[in-house]
Amino acid sequence: MEIYQLRTFVTVAQQGHLTQAAELLHLSQPAVTAQIKAIEEEVGMPLFERTAGGVMLTLAGQELLPRAQDILASARQLLDHARSLKGPLTGKVQIGITLTPNVLRVGPWVAGLAERFPLLEVCLHQGVTGDVLNAVRKKELDAGFYLGKNPYVNVHTLLLAQLRLRIVMPKGWLARINAANPKELGRLPWVGISQFSSLSKIVSELWRELNIAPKKVSECDNLFTAAELVQAGIGLALLREEDALHAAECGVVDLVPEIVKMAELQFVYPADRAEDPVLRALIAGLRPVWGLGGDLTV
Repeated sequence: MEIYQLRTFVTVAQQGHLTQAAELLHLSQPAVTAQIKAIEEEVGMPLFERTAGGVMLTLAGQELLPRAQDILASARQLLDHARSLKGPLTGKVQIGITLTPNVLRVGPWVAGLAERFPLLEVCLHQGVTGDVLNAVRKKELDAGFYLGKNPYVNVHTLLLAQLRLRIVMPKGWLARINAANPKELGRLPWVGISQFSSLSKIVSELWRELNIAPKKVSECDNLFTAAELVQAGIGLALLREEDALHAAECGVVDLVPEIVKMAELQFVYPADRAEDPVLRALIAGLRPVWGLGGDLTV
């Protein structure tokens, strides 16, 4: 039995679907099926059974999964240790960023990395939050910044901060409603958020909490475009509290009082690279920038 076969077994078990596992492994579905069949033939028993929605582990598969995960973890640790023996970190690392660099504190972070690891090149790619998380999951990016809850077991997260979000509306609209009754916010149009952005899920969560189902007008995939649309009189939107307060002080929007929505700002990276020397360096560099404390050694 080969390491790559164990990796396929674990990925299929985690995803519960051959097609999704094949996508993550950058293999064809027939190749994944063939590897699972080869493992099952070698152990002499079925490890998966088909369901209406995909596949699920048999009792034997459930028994073997933790041991397979331990073997893969040991193999990764061996490889990471071997890489650490090579000396200074070198090469390129691809990072996905969302929001704006100043909000993410990218400048101080990259400056600190450049000082400690002058041979490591940090490449930054601006993207929509959902796209960044998916690219990290598929290992098209080494790591990234993500706003919201991470649903993937094969992606690890480092919580950087809890961002406070506030509801803003076009100037003068606050007088149209009874602000003491949150359901009134459902009578007004809202700026729609693209389904590819995690902000869409955050807004949907807020609507469920307020028990409203407002009409969506227009659509965008980031907070900054949403702010422009609010100022243009399109509808309501969520903004970072700092931006919402500033816009309200400047007299260009109305701020809905009292209602605050919290969102997790996280650094995300592939779970199976948690001990990678480069990722450890990236995380160690984030801790002082965000005041997280912890081990800064690499």
